[in-house]
Amino acid sequence: MEGQKSSEEDEASQKRGVLYKWQGYSCTVNPEKVLLPRPVLQAALGINHGVLLTEGGLVYSFGEQPWKQDVRSQAGDPVLESSLKDLLVVCVSAGSFHCGAITEDGGVHMWGENSNGQCGVSGLSLVPNPTRVSIVDNETGPPEHVWTLDVACGAQHTIALSGKHEVWAWGTGCQLGLVTNVFPVWKPQKVEHLSGRYVVQIACGGFHSLALVRSLPPPGSHHQCMDKCGQCKQQRYTMIDKDDHVIISDSHYCPLGVELTDAKQDQKSKQGSPALTPKTDLSDLGFSEDFCPSQKALDGSYQEDTEVKKEELRNEPSSVSMTDSSKAPQQHLTKLRTKSSPYPDEQALKDYLKRMSDQSVTEHFETLSMAGSRPPSRQTSLKDPYRLDQSDKPTFPSLVKLSTSNSFELSDFAPVTSQDNTPHSLINSPIGQATSPMEDSVCDSLHNDSDNNEVVSPSDPITTNDSEEDTCDTGLVPLRNHLYPDESLEAVNSASLIDVRIDFKEEHSRRRSLPTLLTEVSPLVLHRTNLSRNGVSTTSDGSEKEDLLPSLFTEVWSWGRGQEGQLGHGDVLPRLQPLGIKSLSKMEVVKIVAGSNHSLAITAQCQVYSWGSSKFGQLGNMNSPSTVPHLVKMSDGIRVWDAAGGQTHTVLLADGDCFQPILYYTGEQIQPRADSQTGTYTQTPALLPFCMKIGYVSSVIAGGVNCAALADQNVMGFIATLHELASAERKFYCSLSKMKSQILRPLLAQENLKSYLGKISMHLFQKMAGCFSRLCHLTGQNSTSLTQFLQHSRDVKSLAIVRKAALFLDTYKDYSGPVGNFLVMGGFQALVKPSQECLGKKLDLIQKLLELKEKNVAPSDLLLNLFYMPLQHLRDYGRLLLKLATCFDVTSVEYQRIQDGCLQYEVLAHLLSKQRKEAETTHTFWKNFSGKSLESLRKPSRRLVCESGNKGLTLQNAGRFSVNWFILFNDALVHAQFSSHFVYSLATLWVEPFSDESVGLLGLKLTTPEESFVVLASSPEEKGKWLWAINQAVDDALGIGLDRRGISFSGSQRVEPPISRTATHTFTKEGRLKDATYIGRWLSGKPNGKGTLKWPDGTIYCGTFKNGLEDGFGDYMMPNKTFNKYDRYKGHWKEGRMHGFGTFWYATGEVYEGSFQDNQRHGHGMLSSGRLASPSSSSVFIGQWLHDKKNGYGVFDDITKGEKYMGMWMEDQRQGSGVVVTQFGLYYEGAFSNNKMMGNGLLLCDDDTAFEGEFSEDWVLNGKGALSMPNGDTFDGIFVGEWGSDLKVAGTFIKPGLYDTEKKENMPLVVGRYVVPAEQKWRAVFEECWSRLGCETPGQGDNERAWENIAVILTTSRRQQKESVCSPGTLSRSQCKMLESLEVIPQHVGPVTAETYDTIRRYIVKSCDTPLHPLGWLLETLVTLYRMTYVGVGSNRRLLQQAVQEIQSYLKRIFELIGFLFPGLPEEGGFISESSGRRPSDSLCSSINSDTGQQGWIVSSSSLLMPVLLPRLYPPLFMLYTLEREREEEVYWDCVLRLNKQPDLSLLTFLGVPQKFWPVSISVLGEKKEVLASTKDACFATAVETLQQISTTFTPADKLQVIQLTFEDVTQEVQAVLGHDFLWCMDDLFPIFLYIVLRARIRNLGSEVSLIEDLMDPALQHGELGLMFTTLKACYYQIQNEKTTGI
Repeated sequence: MEGQKSSEEDEASQKRGVLYKWQGYSCTVNPEKVLLPRPVLQAALGINHGVLLTEGGLVYSFGEQPWKQDVRSQAGDPVLESSLKDLLVVCVSAGSFHCGAITEDGGVHMWGENSNGQCGVSGLSLVPNPTRVSIVDNETGPPEHVWTLDVACGAQHTIALSGKHEVWAWGTGCQLGLVTNVFPVWKPQKVEHLSGRYVVQIACGGFHSLALVRSLPPPGSHHQCMDKCGQCKQQRYTMIDKDDHVIISDSHYCPLGVELTDAKQDQKSKQGSPALTPKTDLSDLGFSEDFCPSQKALDGSYQEDTEVKKEELRNEPSSVSMTDSSKAPQQHLTKLRTKSSPYPDEQALKDYLKRMSDQSVTEHFETLSMAGSRPPSRQTSLKDPYRLDQSDKPTFPSLVKLSTSNSFELSDFAPVTSQDNTPHSLINSPIGQATSPMEDSVCDSLHNDSDNNEVVSPSDPITTNDSEEDTCDTGLVPLRNHLYPDESLEAVNSASLIDVRIDFKEEHSRRRSLPTLLTEVSPLVLHRTNLSRNGVSTTSDGSEKEDLLPSLFTEVWSWGRGQEGQLGHGDVLPRLQPLGIKSLSKMEVVKIVAGSNHSLAITAQCQVYSWGSSKFGQLGNMNSPSTVPHLVKMSDGIRVWDAAGGQTHTVLLADGDCFQPILYYTGEQIQPRADSQTGTYTQTPALLPFCMKIGYVSSVIAGGVNCAALADQNVMGFIATLHELASAERKFYCSLSKMKSQILRPLLAQENLKSYLGKISMHLFQKMAGCFSRLCHLTGQNSTSLTQFLQHSRDVKSLAIVRKAALFLDTYKDYSGPVGNFLVMGGFQALVKPSQECLGKKLDLIQKLLELKEKNVAPSDLLLNLFYMPLQHLRDYGRLLLKLATCFDVTSVEYQRIQDGCLQYEVLAHLLSKQRKEAETTHTFWKNFSGKSLESLRKPSRRLVCESGNKGLTLQNAGRFSVNWFILFNDALVHAQFSSHFVYSLATLWVEPFSDESVGLLGLKLTTPEESFVVLASSPEEKGKWLWAINQAVDDALGIGLDRRGISFSGSQRVEPPISRTATHTFTKEGRLKDATYIGRWLSGKPNGKGTLKWPDGTIYCGTFKNGLEDGFGDYMMPNKTFNKYDRYKGHWKEGRMHGFGTFWYATGEVYEGSFQDNQRHGHGMLSSGRLASPSSSSVFIGQWLHDKKNGYGVFDDITKGEKYMGMWMEDQRQGSGVVVTQFGLYYEGAFSNNKMMGNGLLLCDDDTAFEGEFSEDWVLNGKGALSMPNGDTFDGIFVGEWGSDLKVAGTFIKPGLYDTEKKENMPLVVGRYVVPAEQKWRAVFEECWSRLGCETPGQGDNERAWENIAVILTTSRRQQKESVCSPGTLSRSQCKMLESLEVIPQHVGPVTAETYDTIRRYIVKSCDTPLHPLGWLLETLVTLYRMTYVGVGSNRRLLQQAVQEIQSYLKRIFELIGFLFPGLPEEGGFISESSGRRPSDSLCSSINSDTGQQGWIVSSSSLLMPVLLPRLYPPLFMLYTLEREREEEVYWDCVLRLNKQPDLSLLTFLGVPQKFWPVSISVLGEKKEVLASTKDACFATAVETLQQISTTFTPADKLQVIQLTFEDVTQEVQAVLGHDFLWCMDDLFPIFLYIVLRARIRNLGSEVSLIEDLMDPALQHGELGLMFTTLKACYYQIQNEKTTGI
């Protein structure tokens, strides 16, 4: 089996890559088959030798090879180049007498004749074996080796194409293109003149070179560095000054072949002298390539007087790019010329060129003769000395207007209407800057437009880049025709002789000024000119980079000797630097070929252009010689796609009547015998009769007098199918090109075309032409790609039509739409007359293109078939791909991919055929039912589905004589009645079967956003028909059907459209929504879900809807005309009203954040009034609201006055108990009425002056009262007057006696009698939290419902966070995980155990840390309220008691919520025993009750909630403690500072610590040191450090734990000295602990003690921790009263 398989492979390999060679073109020629063990991949021929590249990367040589001494006599069988067998060679090339090869690693290997340095090996005249040539780029740092893609060899030179698509050269002669006079050039050097350009392909003739270069963007976008030409030293600018108007031209032509501007190169390459312009060019019609208009289209009339052009130059300096000057009328060019020519004298120029040429040729021949190796005899024909004909004068291009910037992105067919309303196409887009296709809506809206003269439509060039494809795949890109651009240098000066990458800034600065003008001109003109020339474009053509499809925007550049005209520039001058061939710049050249003295170029349209020597007819035409490219005349239907040039002949490979390629020969006939008659040759291509016998030829080769062809046999139909596919594509592109050039362009060029078509149809025709141009361009790229596919890689997975199927499908769909739209609007009937005027009455050209056999076809049908003809090619794709798939096994990857592509093309072909039928049906409908009433409904993209002309559908309860006509289009349902009609958009139309007693079973209910009605069908069949038709049309209109979603392979379609959908509707009926536009989700005719509602006055709502009303979360903005600003609300809605939590930004500057109900502030909220709202006041209110007014408890902070009110409100006024504090230390608590202090109250000053009595106004005393002084003096009586000013007192003054201290102490000030109880504060907040849990009143509700509400809140919040990823409030990953954990509800059955209690406790901690949880929201709100109350002015020591009570109230009320959520939790003070085998964690030790002897937890609000609440409230609370204890703290701290000055032993003695407790030694860094009399801060250091941590804790439990650890540290240290059996007594413990407290130096110990005492868990007061705390408290008071005089 293995042997059989191997033999099959050998047999298949013998049928692939077979090389045939021959000479001449006579009918007796029999090609010789070259036998090799492997298939040949590539071949190259020299004068008398050849090189072959076979499968596996092996290289063979054959023929005369004088550089190989051992095989010189062998001229027959190929010989393996053994030195290359270990290297994988990917490309070979042959020059006249030397060879080159490229290896897989990008290395260049050369061998053969080297007398002129053409092998790049210095010191050797012959290089016998392949030797690597090092190409190093020294301009990079550090220097790097250049990776090479291709190499081409001439007679005495070699050029290489690098991976960066730059050209490198070495050898001898001007054909190198290098800036040097020293030859030979042994080391490869870069051709600087092509730097920055993207070179696609290279070729070498005998003494000239060719390069295929991708076109650059328009000329205005490049950097120019010099005002004078670097070679001829002439000014680069020509200016005409007339009446302060300057025309500036940079059309400088350097006769030496050196042009020093990118813009000039690009512009010159696109120019052609009038004599050389092909007849198919539209320059005389005002249009350039690809339907882009010339200057005529932009200026309105090309022949308007100069003033108009000057005005345009002044007004639009950066929006228009001028076209080629060669396309201007001669009289216009005359206006631009000056009398004094800026060019050098012609005779001097010719003398200079003569000297340069003679010197170069002489050096070449001297080097050749000194080498000692005589080339073969036929080389003499290549060595004719260069002669310059004195009669040939250099041809200079015409002057053109100043080219401006590259700022336009106008399209191929965008119409511009000039002053006489004559339509023209707009200028062609820069290469690769294709805009996206215009949507149908643009054309649909044209009938409503006013006189709009400019509409932008798509540009012609097809973007060939698909970003999702692999950038490194070179499947279809051959090694000799790479298309990967290097963007970095593409927009820089490529024509400079210096390195274009050096010092751009310096060059830019030198170009800041123009040359001296003839007269003084306007600075504005100068400025604009500088801007247009100095800008360096950073954009590049990114549409074709790294893509499977090759570029068609190419130019051919040539340089070297031109004595035979082989350079193609219209003269026989040599070119020392590359120069673009102007006449080929827009010919879509895809391949260049160089013979010894002639050149060839093949275009994408399969045409061949030739130029150069035609002494033996090698050009294939009668022009002898030709100095410019001329078209090679071929028979009709012959499409050339490959060519090769030899010394005196040319071989062409073409498509004929069948898809098997055929060969043509033109040139010298080689006689088989030496005595035969010489001089025979053919001037026109002659068919080689043997071509059909050798198989399917994929490429041809020529060199010297030899020809060769690389052919394949048709193995299992694979080769034949590939050739058929490529041939069909080339034929199709040729047809499209003819249609484009011979039909579309002439039609578009007609000035009266718009008058025939009308405005709408004209726009549609232009859009259709633009889409056709893109389709044509894509087809040309694909045909070129398939040609390269045949010659190189044949991996079908890389076929463009398979891998890029989406691009092809989209392009065909984009074209089908405009054609159908044009048909619907009657465009083809209107196009008949202008077509007959342009193409003849019988339209013979169209019939020829369509290849119709029928006669007497209507002209409109001819046009219709013509424009639908491109769509028929989809079926060819499907057929050929299916045929190709049969060549592979059904399980292979290739079969699957090809089959998928085949299916896509077939489905699209069926779809487009269906769309054509719909368009034809619609056109017939409008043709039969045309009328003024319905004409407004006629839109290009609208298609007829069905209509009730036969009364198949009628309106329910319609009048007897009423007429009801229903017309269903693809986007709307029309109900026509007499002369009126109603249009219902399908996107907002719902239909359902309807049946009742009145209508039976034949009814259909139609629902729209503003009305519903019932229609009756005439029969059940009619009902089913309309129901299905409406549903299907609605489905398609919503973008769910086949047309909009792409291609469906299942074939099934939805029966009913979705009830919920996204659509847009504008309300028209009277009501709240009149004239409002809604965009968003719908449900059965009503807005439901997310959407946006906009009113004409600027009011906008963006949010969620339910049953047609705002419901859920939304953002609402309403203009306020008074302040010329917006009122904005962002929050929750219910049934069309603001309801729930939200934020309202008023136009006045006020901001309210809180709860709403029925569009009013209701519940808890905060209102901020800034300076914008009231310049004289700035305030904040936070509290309870009722029906948009302050009502209940609230805090009002008047920032301007520096006052803060904390109390009750009613009807926006202070009413009831309240407290006022000021920034000056005043404190008032008492009754308020009508927003005033009225009634009994207590007023305290900062110095403890107090008044308790009656008030009548704010700070106004009026009535009985008592005034107490800080020294104990009191007034008791009647007071009248304002506090802080004069007071009238009628009463008794009491001054206590000297020893009357007991009375004073028994009358302390009682603060808090008039304040609002803590339980009554912030009721609205807690009620809101209960409401979120689903409870109408606190504590009354269903526990399960509460948990359901929590789950809904958390889930909704998570969804909103995911949808608003970019919002500032997005949750972090840890917060999202915490939300997920909160979705798990702690479950328990029966009594709460210790484990369950721990789980509940952890859940509470997480929920309080999550603001989205109701408990977290409550905690966060309470913290905000607490800080708003007790921070700033509220930081008054009189408020300490209220602050503590408020915290205790928080704990109590939150604990009630927790008890509701966890019903099994014990009440306050309940005990939970610890299960056996489990010890309580350290974090819960403060809750362990050890007095009963049972381990467990005492459940309390303090132990559960204090750890999460108090840390957030600690700063303002502790500040109040420090203010309250300020005087005591000063005494305490003063004593601490004095006592801490003493050493340890002195202080211990002073405090009365027994000596047995004194440490004898201490440990310092592991060493024990004795305690000396001077030792300080060393005794009991561990306990001191532990006690100092009390200031870093927040809760009383944590502080008590610090105290406990301090006692344990002291005990351990004492037990280490006195033994572990030691027990404390208070007399011993107290002095030691007093010492530790002193040494700890706790700054606010009194505040710490007070906080612990006020907020400590009652369960801990009587235990061990309670005793320890009492000891600390006693130490604090002892320190205050300690007398230090004894120290």
